[in-house]
Amino acid sequence: MRRLTAAWLLEAESVHTEKAHDRDLATFLHWCDRERLDPLTARPTDLAQYRVWRELQGPAGRTAKAATVARALASVSSWYTHLVVNTDGQVARNPAAGLKRPRVSCHSPTAGLTSDEVDALLDQADHEVANRAVNAEAQPTPARRARHLAALRDRALLRLLADLGLRVSEALDRDVDELTHNSGKRTLRFLAKGKEERERPLPSHTSDAIDEYLAARAAAQGVTVSELTGPLFATTGTDGAAGRLAEPNVFIRLRRLAAAAGIASADRLSPHSLRHAFATAAREAGVPLEDVQDAMGHADPRTTRRYDRDRHNLDRDPSLILGARRASQRGFTPPAVLAG
Repeated sequence: MRRLTAAWLLEAESVHTEKAHDRDLATFLHWCDRERLDPLTARPTDLAQYRVWRELQGPAGRTAKAATVARALASVSSWYTHLVVNTDGQVARNPAAGLKRPRVSCHSPTAGLTSDEVDALLDQADHEVANRAVNAEAQPTPARRARHLAALRDRALLRLLADLGLRVSEALDRDVDELTHNSGKRTLRFLAKGKEERERPLPSHTSDAIDEYLAARAAAQGVTVSELTGPLFATTGTDGAAGRLAEPNVFIRLRRLAAAAGIASADRLSPHSLRHAFATAAREAGVPLEDVQDAMGHADPRTTRRYDRDRHNLDRDPSLILGARRASQRGFTPPAVLAG
C-alpha cells in the first residue's frame, strides 16, 4: 500500500495539494489506528464517524472549519478511489464516496485587500528598501547589507504576487533561469496547479523590482546577474547566497509590512490575499471574467467568481440596474443610483 499511496500523492495537481493530501491521509490513518480499524475494510458508517471526529479537531477546542473538513474528506475519498482502481479487487469500493461533506461558502474566506490597501502595502515595501539602503550605506556591515537585500527581495516578491495574482507556491518555486523574454516582453515561466506549464508577462513595475533585487544579489555573491543560479527568491545570507525562501517567511514579512502600512486586517492577511485582490481589481477594471480566469489558471469559472465576490459585490447586484431602468421609465432616478 505504501507504493500505491506514494503514486497517489504524485498525482496531486500541485506540491501544495500533495502536502495537504499527505497530512489528511496521515490524520485519517492515525484515527483508524486509534479506533483499531483496518482502513482497507472500512465501511461508510466508519467514515461517517471519522467525519464527526474530524469536525471536532479545530484549534483551541473549537470545531474545524467547513472547508478544512471538506478538504480532509475529499483527500481520503481520493485515496480510496486510487486504491479501488489499482488493487485488483483488494479494495472493492470507496467507503467515502457517498459521505455527505460540509457545505463550503461560495465566498472566498481570504482576508481581502482593497486596491488602495495594496498600493499602501507596496509603498511600504518601497519605503523599507529606501530606509535599509540608507542604513547600509551609512554603516556597510554584512548584516545591514543582508537586510537591504532582503527588503529588495520582499518588494520584488510582493509586486509579483500583486501584479500577476500568482499562488505563492508558484512564485517561490521559480528559479532564476525561468525569467525570459517572449514577443518583446519580459516573462516568467512556471509550472501551475495541475502541472500545466505557463508563461506570464511581467509589468515593468514588477520587472524593474526583480532586476534591482537580482543585481544586488549578484553583487553580494561577486558574480554577474547572468551567472546567478538557483531560486528566484532566496533567503539572504551575508554573502547573498542561501536557500529557497519558504512560505512561512512570506506570511511574516507580509503581515509586518501591512501593519507598518496601517492596514487594519494585517494580522489576518496571507499571500493569497494579494491573489484575491488581483482578481477583484481586474474585474473592477472591466477585465472579462474569462481573461481573469485564464490569468489565474482556473479550470472552472466558478472558482474565479469566488474571488470576485467581495465587499463591493452589492454594487453590481442586478436589482440596482433593473431598479434604475424601472425608475427611469417612470421619470424618476433614485438618489442611490445617481451617487453610484
